[in-house]
Amino acid sequence: MIRKLGEADREPLMSLLSNDPAINLFIIGDVENFGFEQDFMELWGEFRENDGRLNAVLLRFFGSFLPYADGPFDAAGFAALMKRSQKFEMVSGSAKVVRAVAEHLSIRTEKQMRFAELRKLSSTVHTAAASAHVIQKATVSDVEAICSLTDQIEEFISNPDDSRKSLRKTLETGTGRTYYIEQNGQVIATASTSAESSMSAMIVAVATHPAFRGQGLASQVVARLCTDMKTEGKTPCLFYDNPQAGLIYHKLGFQDIGFWTMLYI
Repeated sequence: MIRKLGEADREPLMSLLSNDPAINLFIIGDVENFGFEQDFMELWGEFRENDGRLNAVLLRFFGSFLPYADGPFDAAGFAALMKRSQKFEMVSGSAKVVRAVAEHLSIRTEKQMRFAELRKLSSTVHTAAASAHVIQKATVSDVEAICSLTDQIEEFISNPDDSRKSLRKTLETGTGRTYYIEQNGQVIATASTSAESSMSAMIVAVATHPAFRGQGLASQVVARLCTDMKTEGKTPCLFYDNPQAGLIYHKLGFQDIGFWTMLYI
């Protein structure tokens, strides 16, 4: 049986999600930060008929859907819910779960990335975090300077207004943080987190100005982020599809734990 979830379902939902907190960091973060009663967010759960246990969940966050299950689940039922939504743009999640849902959808494009987490700080993280460069934590007043850098990064190309609104909202709501290195009044390296929860956070928007690459600046910022998060008891996670980036992250101590698949409708 699939039904919509509400506040009364928080305990069984978190119990299910805590089986795999890294994979579920987006759902956990959204529930902790926004609860259940939001117009931009909905949650459905599948309950087993024999014992009523919650065994699968589907999140809608604006036009993005994210399914999770800890075993066999009603993939066709979840796909039907997505197709009924006028806001359906994409579905993402662990490769195995998304693949099951994809059999019931018409997919335009697909992207797969490696999913990694940092379980233990390495000596490389400590060395990089102790950089001579001053690493600052961003406030809302730094949004323009940071986005002026990310505007120059090809893989981050998007609507400039949207990127600024998104970063500003993240900083204002405390659902993420951004650190950066500045030189002569210009941001030359940055890294952010998103979907921060009590357990984990996703590292995103890692960037270095083209004129300052090869100096390990982005690694230093990521190392500082990781050190601070681990001190707070949180597990840093990230996606990557660039083998060179993978080598850098592995050097910092990240370990691959699976694949994350994104399907665009």
